[in-house]
Amino acid sequence: MADNHSSTQVTNSDAAPQAGASAAQPNSAAQPNPAAAGEGVTGSLVFDCNPSFEGTAQIDPSAQIAPSAILRGKVVIGPKVVIKDHALIEGEVTLGEGTVVEPFVVIRGPSVIGKYNHFYQFASIGEACQDLKYRGEATKLYIGDHNTFREHCSVHRGTTQGLGETRVGSHNLFMVNTHVAHDCVVGDHCIFSNNATLAGHVTIGDFVIFGGLAAIHQFGRVGAHAFVAGMAALNMDVPPYVMAAGHYAKAYGINKVGLARRGFSEEQISAIRKAYGIFYLKHKTLEEALPLLEELAAQEAVVQPFVDFIKANGRGIIR
Repeated sequence: MADNHSSTQVTNSDAAPQAGASAAQPNSAAQPNPAAAGEGVTGSLVFDCNPSFEGTAQIDPSAQIAPSAILRGKVVIGPKVVIKDHALIEGEVTLGEGTVVEPFVVIRGPSVIGKYNHFYQFASIGEACQDLKYRGEATKLYIGDHNTFREHCSVHRGTTQGLGETRVGSHNLFMVNTHVAHDCVVGDHCIFSNNATLAGHVTIGDFVIFGGLAAIHQFGRVGAHAFVAGMAALNMDVPPYVMAAGHYAKAYGINKVGLARRGFSEEQISAIRKAYGIFYLKHKTLEEALPLLEELAAQEAVVQPFVDFIKANGRGIIR
């Protein structure tokens, strides 16, 4: 159903006291009221639980929407979209062609979601972030095409202190209970196994795999084609092509199997292995290794992303 009105707020201000309930103490008005001051008991901002939304939904005639689904605000539903029972979509949300929203999914905006994405039951997409600096600003979420978000996935919008938006590319798989925090940038063709967690401001390259329960620190980076083992804890950056494991994670060679599966030639894999050896196995400092890596990259273009990643500012490179 398309519903542009908030549900009625329920308060106790006008309710009569229950029988047997004690009267309020004379000094109760002087007691602090965190909610009235805009702060919750945990220090986080209290948001309006029943906001109103301007505008009406625009629904393509070919879309299938269950009668129990709720759409509020400037929701744009593209062709062949399927929205199932008890899903809630509110705010400025765009759902691209062929997207499927399973029962009890919540999608909030401002969010722009591309084509042929599939959101499984109980996913929370485009919610306000958990950063305590967030004060309800209209930050955004962008999601590309052909992504799968399994049960209980959560993807939060950005913050004004960061990018102002969270971005997810295309052809990614987010397994059960994965989390993408505010201001993250995720590339294409990535896999995040059950309970994998991205803290705020994290950048993930293309074709990255996260094992189950793996987590990465705020502002961390993982380069393209890297592999992060299950239960790994990343407090530093993982360069392209590298396998990381452990708590805290260390480098354990290159992702040879993944590279071969994606069509890298033996010559390219050999060059990547040489780059890994220069940086990790010869016990050189960054300053000593970079000229050798740049010389190798001039001969083998596949090494250049490795060099660029190491030269960029970040949290430091796992060794």
